[in-house]
Amino acid sequence: MIEIPIHNMTGQEVDSLQVDEALLGGEVRHALLKQAYVRYHANRRQGSAHTRGRSDTSYSTRKLYRQKGTGSARRGAAGSNVTRGGGRAFAKSARSFRQKMPTKMRRLANRNAILAKAIDGEIKLVDTLNFEKPSTGQFSSLLTALKIDRTCLVALNSTVGPQAKSARNLESVSVTHVDQLNVFEVLNHRYLLIDKATLQSWLTRAESQLNPGTTGAASQGEN
Repeated sequence: MIEIPIHNMTGQEVDSLQVDEALLGGEVRHALLKQAYVRYHANRRQGSAHTRGRSDTSYSTRKLYRQKGTGSARRGAAGSNVTRGGGRAFAKSARSFRQKMPTKMRRLANRNAILAKAIDGEIKLVDTLNFEKPSTGQFSSLLTALKIDRTCLVALNSTVGPQAKSARNLESVSVTHVDQLNVFEVLNHRYLLIDKATLQSWLTRAESQLNPGTTGAASQGEN
């Protein structure tokens, strides 16, 4: 079992939550995390870059002038890559950078990223995360109380409430729905801020994926 301390809104430790390491992969699997991270990053690439090569130009292939005797540098066809408007020597063509990964591996990588954060003490778990109205200053004070001094990913059950609106103006803070937690976003931020109930619901869904026979649990979103 790994123990994650629970803090209140003022930063005081009030309780702790025990999480079964086996549910999150048992140990940090660096090779799997890197593979999943690279895959997610590659799948975000647009892959639409395109430049014209020699075969894409409409110039004549006739040699512009004789090789010797003109006093000028030797010159080939007008579509050569050394002439203005000619084709590129190493032209780019649109292609897909997408990579595939089995569903079980993707889900395990997502869970393992949470384990890595928990082991490093970079999960900031609060008992409740409630704001009566949007307040950037109040959210900033919460980050200071929890000693969050680097980039932070906030996982919420809803991304349209006062909590999300309070965090959206902070440059180093990103907000995501808890169902959309993925290895790329988790590892791209130093800290993960989440409340106890939200983390427990995420763990319940993760357990239902690991044990499909579990009833009453919804499937977790994947990216």
